[in-house]
Amino acid sequence: MKLTVFGATGGVGQEIVRQALDGGHQVTAVVRDPARFALTGERLEVYRADFTDPGTLRGAVTGQDAVLSALGARSRADAGIAAKLTRSVLGAMDAEGVRRLVVVSAAPLGPVPDDQSVLDKAVLTVINSVFKDTYDDLRVMEADLAASATDWTSVRPPKLTDKPVTGRYRTVVGGTPPRGRTLARADVAHAMLTVLDDPATVKQGVGVAY
Repeated sequence: MKLTVFGATGGVGQEIVRQALDGGHQVTAVVRDPARFALTGERLEVYRADFTDPGTLRGAVTGQDAVLSALGARSRADAGIAAKLTRSVLGAMDAEGVRRLVVVSAAPLGPVPDDQSVLDKAVLTVINSVFKDTYDDLRVMEADLAASATDWTSVRPPKLTDKPVTGRYRTVVGGTPPRGRTLARADVAHAMLTVLDDPATVKQGVGVAY
Protein backbone atom coordinates (compact mmCIF):
# COMPACT_ATOMS: atom_id res chain seq x y z
CA MET A 1 0.00 0.00 0.00
CA LYS A 2 0.94 3.65 -0.34
CA LEU A 3 0.75 5.08 3.19
CA THR A 4 1.18 8.52 4.71
CA VAL A 5 2.24 8.77 8.35
CA PHE A 6 1.71 11.93 10.40
CA GLY A 7 3.57 12.35 13.69
CA ALA A 8 6.38 10.24 12.25
CA THR A 9 9.05 11.57 14.62
CA GLY A 10 7.26 10.33 17.77
CA GLY A 11 7.61 6.93 19.40
CA VAL A 12 4.49 5.42 17.82
CA GLY A 13 4.99 7.23 14.51
CA GLN A 14 8.52 5.96 14.02
CA GLU A 15 7.36 2.43 14.71
CA ILE A 16 4.56 2.77 12.16
CA VAL A 17 7.07 3.88 9.52
CA ARG A 18 9.58 1.16 10.40
CA GLN A 19 7.04 -1.65 10.42
CA ALA A 20 5.30 -0.40 7.27
CA LEU A 21 8.59 -0.37 5.39
CA ASP A 22 9.42 -3.84 6.70
CA GLY A 23 6.01 -4.95 5.42
CA GLY A 24 6.80 -3.78 1.90
CA HIS A 25 4.65 -0.63 1.87
CA GLN A 26 5.56 2.70 0.31
CA VAL A 27 5.64 5.33 3.06
CA THR A 28 5.47 9.11 3.11
CA ALA A 29 6.55 10.36 6.55
CA VAL A 30 5.29 13.86 7.24
CA VAL A 31 7.50 15.83 9.64
CA ARG A 32 8.04 19.41 10.73
CA ASP A 33 11.81 18.98 11.08
CA PRO A 34 13.53 16.33 8.92
CA ALA A 35 16.62 16.60 11.13
CA ARG A 36 14.67 14.84 13.90
CA PHE A 37 13.81 11.90 11.64
CA ALA A 38 16.58 9.32 11.26
CA LEU A 39 14.83 6.47 9.41
CA THR A 40 15.78 5.75 5.81
CA GLY A 41 14.57 3.31 3.16
CA GLU A 42 14.12 2.81 -0.58
CA ARG A 43 10.35 3.11 -0.31
CA LEU A 44 10.41 6.07 2.11
CA GLU A 45 9.72 9.72 1.28
CA VAL A 46 10.25 12.35 4.00
CA TYR A 47 7.81 15.20 3.48
CA ARG A 48 8.32 18.48 5.34
CA ALA A 49 5.14 20.41 6.10
CA ASP A 50 3.43 22.93 8.33
CA PHE A 51 0.86 20.85 10.19
CA THR A 52 -1.39 23.80 10.92
CA ASP A 53 -2.08 24.45 7.21
CA PRO A 54 -4.17 21.80 5.40
CA GLY A 55 -3.00 23.22 2.09
CA THR A 56 0.61 22.26 2.75
CA LEU A 57 -0.47 18.71 3.66
CA ARG A 58 -2.34 17.95 0.46
CA GLY A 59 0.78 16.88 -1.39
CA ALA A 60 1.54 14.37 1.33
CA VAL A 61 -1.76 12.51 0.89
CA THR A 62 -2.32 12.80 -2.86
CA GLY A 63 -2.80 9.35 -4.40
CA GLN A 64 -2.29 7.51 -1.12
CA ASP A 65 -4.24 4.41 -0.10
CA ALA A 66 -4.41 5.33 3.58
CA VAL A 67 -3.25 7.75 6.24
CA LEU A 68 -2.03 6.87 9.74
CA SER A 69 -1.73 9.54 12.40
CA ALA A 70 0.27 9.37 15.60
CA LEU A 71 -0.30 13.06 16.30
CA GLY A 72 -0.97 13.99 19.91
CA ALA A 73 0.21 15.89 22.93
CA ARG A 74 3.72 15.07 24.12
CA SER A 75 3.08 16.81 27.42
CA ARG A 76 0.13 18.23 29.33
CA ALA A 77 1.13 21.66 28.06
CA ASP A 78 0.26 20.51 24.51
CA ALA A 79 -3.41 19.84 25.32
CA GLY A 80 -5.57 20.77 22.35
CA ILE A 81 -2.98 19.95 19.72
CA ALA A 82 -4.37 16.53 18.70
CA ALA A 83 -7.72 17.93 17.61
CA LYS A 84 -6.16 20.98 15.96
CA LEU A 85 -3.63 19.07 13.89
CA THR A 86 -6.04 16.25 13.02
CA ARG A 87 -8.43 18.83 11.56
CA SER A 88 -5.65 19.83 9.18
CA VAL A 89 -5.16 16.20 8.19
CA LEU A 90 -8.91 15.75 7.64
CA GLY A 91 -8.99 18.88 5.50
CA ALA A 92 -6.13 17.65 3.32
CA MET A 93 -7.67 14.19 2.95
CA ASP A 94 -11.05 15.62 2.03
CA ALA A 95 -9.50 17.87 -0.61
CA GLU A 96 -7.61 14.95 -2.17
CA GLY A 97 -10.38 12.33 -1.86
CA VAL A 98 -8.43 10.01 0.46
CA ARG A 99 -10.77 8.12 2.79
CA ARG A 100 -8.95 5.60 5.02
CA LEU A 101 -7.59 7.05 8.25
CA VAL A 102 -6.26 5.34 11.38
CA VAL A 103 -5.36 7.47 14.41
CA VAL A 104 -4.01 6.79 17.89
CA SER A 105 -6.19 7.88 20.80
CA ALA A 106 -6.32 6.56 24.39
CA ALA A 107 -8.04 3.81 26.37
CA PRO A 108 -9.95 6.17 28.74
CA LEU A 109 -12.06 7.30 25.76
CA GLY A 110 -13.46 3.80 25.36
CA PRO A 111 -16.28 2.22 27.37
CA VAL A 112 -15.43 0.75 30.76
CA PRO A 113 -15.62 -3.09 30.61
CA ASP A 114 -18.47 -4.63 32.61
CA ASP A 115 -16.06 -6.85 34.52
CA GLN A 116 -13.51 -4.14 35.27
CA SER A 117 -12.12 -4.47 38.80
CA VAL A 118 -12.83 -1.91 41.49
CA LEU A 119 -9.11 -1.09 41.62
CA ASP A 120 -8.89 -0.50 37.88
CA LYS A 121 -12.00 1.71 37.99
CA ALA A 122 -10.45 3.76 40.80
CA VAL A 123 -7.19 4.14 38.89
CA LEU A 124 -9.11 5.20 35.77
CA THR A 125 -10.93 7.89 37.76
CA VAL A 126 -7.62 9.31 38.95
CA ILE A 127 -6.08 9.17 35.48
CA ASN A 128 -9.09 10.91 33.94
CA SER A 129 -8.79 13.68 36.51
CA VAL A 130 -5.03 14.19 36.18
CA PHE A 131 -5.02 14.12 32.37
CA LYS A 132 -8.43 15.72 31.83
CA ASP A 133 -7.19 18.32 29.32
CA THR A 134 -5.40 15.68 27.25
CA TYR A 135 -8.42 13.39 27.11
CA ASP A 136 -10.80 16.27 26.40
CA ASP A 137 -8.56 17.09 23.42
CA LEU A 138 -8.81 13.49 22.18
CA ARG A 139 -12.60 13.52 22.63
CA VAL A 140 -12.84 16.57 20.39
CA MET A 141 -10.56 14.82 17.89
CA GLU A 142 -12.77 11.72 17.87
CA ALA A 143 -15.89 13.86 17.47
CA ASP A 144 -14.30 15.49 14.43
CA LEU A 145 -13.52 12.05 13.03
CA ALA A 146 -17.13 10.94 13.50
CA ALA A 147 -18.36 14.04 11.67
CA SER A 148 -15.92 13.60 8.78
CA ALA A 149 -16.30 11.75 5.48
CA THR A 150 -13.32 9.52 6.21
CA ASP A 151 -13.36 5.79 6.90
CA TRP A 152 -11.67 6.31 10.25
CA THR A 153 -10.53 4.01 13.03
CA SER A 154 -9.38 5.23 16.44
CA VAL A 155 -6.93 2.87 18.17
CA ARG A 156 -7.11 3.32 21.96
CA PRO A 157 -4.15 1.95 23.95
CA PRO A 158 -3.60 2.24 27.72
CA LYS A 159 -0.27 3.34 29.26
CA LEU A 160 2.50 3.19 26.66
CA THR A 161 5.88 1.50 27.12
CA ASP A 162 9.02 1.25 24.99
CA LYS A 163 9.23 -2.54 24.79
CA PRO A 164 9.78 -4.36 21.46
CA VAL A 165 6.92 -5.36 19.18
CA THR A 166 5.27 -8.69 20.00
CA GLY A 167 2.14 -8.75 17.85
CA ARG A 168 0.43 -10.43 20.82
CA TYR A 169 -2.21 -8.23 22.42
CA ARG A 170 -5.97 -8.13 22.90
CA THR A 171 -8.22 -6.16 20.58
CA VAL A 172 -11.85 -5.17 21.19
CA VAL A 173 -13.70 -3.36 18.40
CA GLY A 174 -16.05 -0.83 19.97
CA GLY A 175 -14.84 -1.72 23.45
CA THR A 176 -11.95 -1.91 25.90
CA PRO A 177 -9.96 -5.01 26.95
CA PRO A 178 -10.58 -5.59 30.68
CA ARG A 179 -7.58 -5.17 32.97
CA GLY A 180 -5.58 -3.79 30.07
CA ARG A 181 -2.95 -1.61 31.69
CA THR A 182 -0.05 -1.30 29.23
CA LEU A 183 0.93 -1.67 25.60
CA ALA A 184 4.26 -1.07 23.87
CA ARG A 185 4.39 1.76 21.36
CA ALA A 186 5.67 -0.79 18.86
CA ASP A 187 2.53 -2.89 19.34
CA VAL A 188 0.31 0.19 19.01
CA ALA A 189 1.93 0.71 15.61
CA HIS A 190 1.41 -2.97 14.80
CA ALA A 191 -2.29 -2.69 15.71
CA MET A 192 -2.74 0.45 13.61
CA LEU A 193 -1.26 -1.23 10.55
CA THR A 194 -3.30 -4.38 11.20
CA VAL A 195 -6.67 -2.61 11.28
CA LEU A 196 -6.05 -0.90 7.95
CA ASP A 197 -7.51 -3.85 6.04
CA ASP A 198 -10.22 -4.75 8.57
CA PRO A 199 -13.64 -3.41 7.50
CA ALA A 200 -15.06 -4.23 10.95
CA THR A 201 -12.94 -1.43 12.41
CA VAL A 202 -14.17 1.32 10.10
CA LYS A 203 -15.84 4.19 12.01
CA GLN A 204 -15.02 2.43 15.28
CA GLY A 205 -12.88 2.90 18.35
CA VAL A 206 -10.67 -0.12 18.92
CA GLY A 207 -9.36 -0.92 22.39
CA VAL A 208 -5.94 -2.60 22.47
CA ALA A 209 -3.91 -3.85 25.44
CA TYR A 210 -1.86 -6.80 26.69
